[in-house]
Amino acid sequence: MIRRYKTNLRCEGCVGSIAPIFNAASGVTSWSADVTGTDKVLTVEGDVPPARVGDLLGKAGYAILGEVSAEPPKVAAAPELKTSYFPLVLIVAYILVVVGAVEVSAGVFEWHRAMTNFMAGFFLVFSFFKLLDVTAFADAYQTYDLVAARSRAYALAYPFVELLLGVAYLLHFQPLVTNGVTLLVMTIGIAGVMRTLLAGRTVKCACLGAVFNLPMSYVTLAEDAVMAVMAAIMLLV
Repeated sequence: MIRRYKTNLRCEGCVGSIAPIFNAASGVTSWSADVTGTDKVLTVEGDVPPARVGDLLGKAGYAILGEVSAEPPKVAAAPELKTSYFPLVLIVAYILVVVGAVEVSAGVFEWHRAMTNFMAGFFLVFSFFKLLDVTAFADAYQTYDLVAARSRAYALAYPFVELLLGVAYLLHFQPLVTNGVTLLVMTIGIAGVMRTLLAGRTVKCACLGAVFNLPMSYVTLAEDAVMAVMAAIMLLV
């Protein structure tokens, strides 16, 4: 059953604060919140009575102001995410070209150096796009990452974590620590992406921040997995 409620939610930050509550709530099949309209409509699908929805909102300090028509107005329908991975593929291709050029200039191909430079480029470029709009990135990231869903501070800090990791790889700073942190962060990311995919939820991938409209898919999973594998290899070799 789908029910729609008028709420006192105000912005995407409010949506981010209720995300971990509704994501973990039993009986909630799916949910969404439209804070662009005057009614700030919360849509909940599943076997969840209005009183229960009110209790869930109350945990984050918000409330139901009334129930609205079950038929959403067509003008308020959210646009579908378009599947386009061209920006992601282009960025990765650029990084690979730079890494290849470094190896050519060195005169001999060295896997460890190539992986280090690739990870430096990856984190520096991807953190750049996230830092263009940290708040919008955090809003999207909180919809699927396990830690970010429970901590707004972590979601806001994540672009800076990637920036620091990129600099650390570039400077070859404490490889054991750098690769260990990368493996931990990527493993957490893999778990969140996997949970979202298995649940069949359609959400925006935040890997390139709010600049590009990339849908969450197994491409995102592969991206995190490759970084985790490279970090693990460099920890062992």
